Amino acid sequence: MLLGSQLRRLREARGITREAAGYSIRASESKISRMELGRVSFKTRDVEDLLTLYGITDEQERASLLSLAREANVAGWWHSYSDVLPSWFPTYVGLEGAASLIRAYEVQFVHGLLQTEAYARAVVRRGMKGASAADVEKRVALRLERQKYLVSENAPEFHIVLDEAALRRPYGDREVMRGQLQHLIDISQRPNVRLQIMPFSLGGHSGESGAFTILSFPESDLSDVVYLEQLTSALYLDKHEDVAQYETALKELQQDSPGPDESRDLLRGLLQLS
Repeated sequence: MLLGSQLRRLREARGITREAAGYSIRASESKISRMELGRVSFKTRDVEDLLTLYGITDEQERASLLSLAREANVAGWWHSYSDVLPSWFPTYVGLEGAASLIRAYEVQFVHGLLQTEAYARAVVRRGMKGASAADVEKRVALRLERQKYLVSENAPEFHIVLDEAALRRPYGDREVMRGQLQHLIDISQRPNVRLQIMPFSLGGHSGESGAFTILSFPESDLSDVVYLEQLTSALYLDKHEDVAQYETALKELQQDSPGPDESRDLLRGLLQLS
């Protein structure tokens, strides 16, 4: 995505159309569009030819962009889990790992980055009916691997609104749910985590369309991405007007929900009742 956005910026600065850029590398306009969105792999020859077309002659600048192209083609660590993942999810894992700010609303269950191992196993078993024990454990292992990013030295900011429904819907037995509630209390005290609970008592709210995640990146060239998971696919929205609507919905959810301290009190109350 970063390389694609830089190539787009260079092309637009020279006033070159996608059609002309595609012609220069023996490809279609649609391929240039996919390249600029970061949705296809990059051939070094194509990038070299585009840089020449865009008038980039400085060797250091060319070397930097070509190095980025090589990095873009290296498979991420999560690809070793691709056999137990739906086809659209590896893209999300890559984006999540590159984000500096993750904002989300979740209603069905606790967000994957906040799940305990036992709770994650119960969720995966429910979602992968008929899967082998090995496949279930591999999916759980991926979820735990993703969570390491949240507590790493370069951890992103994570702002999450959890609907109370996600906390009251049991996955696993009583001890699994108690462990999950305690984990939420503990991890919500990390400086990079802002956890709020949307209580039933509020009634209707701006999260009526369901769960969503907004990913923001440290590179200024990259637009925010909204991730929407569906039953058989997922949507990645990056148009400004789409992202803006989801940002507005999330701000309203944050404003309407109790703050982090009050939300921890709500979690403690649920823990006592469980």
